[in-house]
Amino acid sequence: MSRLQELIRSLCPDGVVYKPLGEVCSITIGEFVKKDKQTENGKYPVYNGGRENTGFYEDYNNVGNKVIISARGVNAGFVNRVYTNYWAGNSCYSLSPLNTKRLYWIFLYYVLKAREKEFMNSQQRGSIPALSKKQIEQIQIPLPPLEVQAEIVRILDAFTSYAAELQAELQARKEQYTYYRNRLFDLKTVVGMYKLSDICTAIGDGLHGTPKYEENGDYFFINGNNLVSGRIALNSQTKRIGCEEFCKYDCKFNYNTVFLSINGTIGNVALYNNEQIVLGKSVAYFFVNQSLLNVKFLYYYFQSKYARNYFESNLTGSTIKNLGLKALRNMIIPIPSLSEQQRIVSILDRFEALVNDLTEGLPAEIAAVQEQYEYYRNQLLSFPRKEDENA
Repeated sequence: MSRLQELIRSLCPDGVVYKPLGEVCSITIGEFVKKDKQTENGKYPVYNGGRENTGFYEDYNNVGNKVIISARGVNAGFVNRVYTNYWAGNSCYSLSPLNTKRLYWIFLYYVLKAREKEFMNSQQRGSIPALSKKQIEQIQIPLPPLEVQAEIVRILDAFTSYAAELQAELQARKEQYTYYRNRLFDLKTVVGMYKLSDICTAIGDGLHGTPKYEENGDYFFINGNNLVSGRIALNSQTKRIGCEEFCKYDCKFNYNTVFLSINGTIGNVALYNNEQIVLGKSVAYFFVNQSLLNVKFLYYYFQSKYARNYFESNLTGSTIKNLGLKALRNMIIPIPSLSEQQRIVSILDRFEALVNDLTEGLPAEIAAVQEQYEYYRNQLLSFPRKEDENA
């Protein structure tokens, strides 16, 4: 970053002027286009109040190289940049510099992206969260010389490009992982075909009622959405219960337990890791008979296309889908020898660490790059303020 430091020392050693967005940018709101007018094969992306485009349209109302900000909905305040011509909906603000010799549009994107959380936390609450045009117009941004802006963009673009490469690599590895997982479960040699009820010592689901919650309880009440990437994900939003309630419903899970989401969200899986939990009705548990079955073999099998197809064909309910315990107990799976099960598990363990583990593999590297990017972005975009001599 020596070149940037040299530019700052040379061009703006005493700080930079800050201006409200309303003075340096054109800020427009888009026009509503019905969802049924959008297609997957249209020429131009349609942006509205979300994080991604909602579809494609045969016309555009904005040329590319613009910053957009979601105006309404839970994502109000989300900042994005668009290089191509596009259609802005009526929940999408489009921003472009009034003077391109004073403000580089991608520099504007990085400045606003750095403050995205602030914008989203400033949503006007109501039936639909929103960010007003007046709020955006009043946002103060730094205006260093264009040469400084361009160098900052070059540095930050290098970070985002590397992060995008890692994301593409991760997606490719996930697809490879899925492919080999399915191939490994296309078993040629098996000891036998078994019902789950014959190779599990117990199969059940969680509490069908509502326990008595305690804000500071030591135990967690979980549902299917808490099963994330093979783990039980607990956070500040997870409901808690006290010792008395826990003792009523504790199933005494052990390390041979697999969990599966069976109501609403179907097919999330996790392994037990000594969490102090009580299950809701949307989670089923399986106590594996380890003399016949490796617990992780079942865990991985539940993620295969063979298990997914079985789940899909046995769903009940119309509005909210449900996978019943009877269907699960009657589910027949192929069982190879324990040594073959261990071989399959070892291969899939390596794949899973690469694509899912937040402490190693690609997700860990992506998180580290993102943290480094945010640190440098905040450092690079922090300028001392000076008075505008032309004001």
